[in-house]
Amino acid sequence: MAADVTFPAESVSTSGVVRGGPRRDLGAPGTRSTGRAKAVRIGLLVLFAVLVLVPLYVVVVTSLKGRGAVNPSSAWSLPTDLSLEGWRGAIERLAPAMGRTAVMAVVAAVLSSALGSMNGFVFARWRFPGAQTVFTLFLFGMFIPYQAVMIPLQAMLLDVQAVAPWFDGIVKLIAVHTIFGIPICTLIFRNYYATAVPKEILEAAKIDGAGMWRIFRSVVLPVSAPAFVVTLIWQFTSAWNDFLIALFLTNRNNGPVTYALNELAGGQNPDYAQIMAGVLLASLPTLLVYVLLGRYFIGGLMSGSVK
Repeated sequence: MAADVTFPAESVSTSGVVRGGPRRDLGAPGTRSTGRAKAVRIGLLVLFAVLVLVPLYVVVVTSLKGRGAVNPSSAWSLPTDLSLEGWRGAIERLAPAMGRTAVMAVVAAVLSSALGSMNGFVFARWRFPGAQTVFTLFLFGMFIPYQAVMIPLQAMLLDVQAVAPWFDGIVKLIAVHTIFGIPICTLIFRNYYATAVPKEILEAAKIDGAGMWRIFRSVVLPVSAPAFVVTLIWQFTSAWNDFLIALFLTNRNNGPVTYALNELAGGQNPDYAQIMAGVLLASLPTLLVYVLLGRYFIGGLMSGSVK
């Protein structure tokens, strides 16, 4: 009598395709490809991070060395004797300029953002003859290079300063950064109000008898925080990091921190430890702004991107 032979359970579908039986892992090749792609991405990210952080490492290490311990042969080595002499000198020389720069950057950011929000609301919700042409002219101001207008701008501001002597130094920079910041702030607020603020809310306020200024102040302004975060961060960093305008319009006694940093790096016998400490001090405020508020900056940019 023949022995019973047991076969794997199979089922035949109506189309004649045998189902069941041993299975093959069809996802394995794709999993391996995904793993390799992920490894490549991680490797590239690590490489880019190293390329970015290596100069920062040299700056930090150099700032902690004594003046006599800084030379090209030991630029990569850690300090044998930790010294804060460079930091003390940098703070002493840059502190007044950093105070002036903080006032200038904050005031210019607030003024340009406030004016940009009003302009953006008008262009987004008020259809008047020639609105598109005027808005295009506003945008044109974003593409004018500073170098092209710096000499006539300096001559014009000197004429203003002759009439109003107080219009000098940081006050002059506040006015210039505010004016140059209005076009980009107007564009950001215009896009935000046109996409992120429902039109029905504005129409309801108009039906209730609110005028244009009341609608802006009571309805639109309270929901404008995401756009304000973007413009304030953008304008603050632009004003803080500017050197070209400061070079033309100020001097070592009333200029911002970038001008003072340039003075710190000059001379026949530069103190590299002090210079590197000054670089870190000058870049610290903008670095903190992006580290602490970076997620709000991205969220504000995206809030007006879709409707």
